[in-house]
Amino acid sequence: MRIRSRHRTRAVIGVATANVLLAACAGAGSLATGGDTINVLMVNNPQMVELQKLTAKHFTKKTGIKVNFTTLPENDVRDKIGQDFANQAGQYDVATISNYEAPIYAKNEWLKPLDGYLKKDPGFDQKDILPPIRESLKGEDGKTYAEPFYGESSFLMYRKDVFEKKGLKMPDKPTWPQVAELAAKADGAQKGMSGICLRGLPGWGELIAPLTTVVNTFGGTWFDKDYKAKLTDPAFVKATKFYIDLVRKHGESGATQSGFAECLNNMTQGKSAMWYDATSGAGSLEAAKSPVKGKIGYAPAPTVKTKSSGWLYSWAWGLQKSSRNQDKAWKFISWASSKEYERLVGKEFGWANVPAGKRTSTYGIPEYKKTAGAFGETTRKAITEADPRDPGVQQRPTIGIQFVDIPEFSDLGTKVSQELSAAIAGRQSVETALKKSQQLAEEISEEYEGRGQ
Repeated sequence: MRIRSRHRTRAVIGVATANVLLAACAGAGSLATGGDTINVLMVNNPQMVELQKLTAKHFTKKTGIKVNFTTLPENDVRDKIGQDFANQAGQYDVATISNYEAPIYAKNEWLKPLDGYLKKDPGFDQKDILPPIRESLKGEDGKTYAEPFYGESSFLMYRKDVFEKKGLKMPDKPTWPQVAELAAKADGAQKGMSGICLRGLPGWGELIAPLTTVVNTFGGTWFDKDYKAKLTDPAFVKATKFYIDLVRKHGESGATQSGFAECLNNMTQGKSAMWYDATSGAGSLEAAKSPVKGKIGYAPAPTVKTKSSGWLYSWAWGLQKSSRNQDKAWKFISWASSKEYERLVGKEFGWANVPAGKRTSTYGIPEYKKTAGAFGETTRKAITEADPRDPGVQQRPTIGIQFVDIPEFSDLGTKVSQELSAAIAGRQSVETALKKSQQLAEEISEEYEGRGQ
């Protein structure tokens, strides 16, 4: 993977985030830093909320290190992290980044390599981190730049009781055409129930994530090995038409407003017979108070031309290179990604809440195996089979399964998702949406073409 220049990448991120950050920072005081305090900026998902609740009582009590947390929604936190790390402002010592940002930030020297700490902290057990997750958080230099809080792939979730009542059988390794047939037969199985829920909400991390896995297994790609844009190639068009036709015919109502959270709610409330999405959704479906607990079956991500097609994603802890509290920051990272922390969550909040998908040892814990029996092994297999360097049928210019690991992809993916969401809404054809999207992608091709890995 090649990034044009440090200054160019900063410009890409900085311009996109300036307005958001001005609004977010208006009237805010500076955070305390130095001494026995570190500042952590993170996404406001449920697992992070639980982390906040446990930190003072366990981490601070043990180490004496206080932690100031700043939590924001996903889009906002990405913007704020991008600005702070790009400028090396040092306001935050640690931040939640993903395997999309980690190699880019590493290339631009915004992150502190963690290898030195890992050598001095054998109890962390880096080899226990699942290989695809571990590799996805390295830079081009082979060094480790982030440690995972949790990891995920994608799979197909379905209502076993509905399938049984309708006389339907989920194949052990379903194909997308088979899923479409099942969705048609399950549609309306119960009052208000759709055959399937698929993301239609605009966003490179929303609609584009599952759609790109479909594109991969249909034989398409965003760019070829030389960064030539391929959004109007037959395989890309066929996959996109398939996805949009499926969600329009047998998907949820209000699909253009449905992302992960909305589909999770639909599945939990019995409004969808199937759902293709992140493996992390299973913990909520199987939670103690979930009305569908024990009713869900889990199958591998559907395929067409590839052996597997699940994505790979991780929320991970990155240490800002300009941090003045690096040693203390590592102690927090080591604790928050540790085996010890997983057991603490299991004890305090229940084993379904464990931030899993990152450690091999997790899947051997008796209590976790009992709670996650329906989905744990399927999740582990999906993650271990994910191949960010070779997710399709052709060579790629850089790593990434549900994204292309270049700074410009977040903007490109979001713009393309807006065009495709309009197609889902019936405001334009798929062909028109992809023609516009191809033009956007070609602008990137002009700068990158011929510089693939």
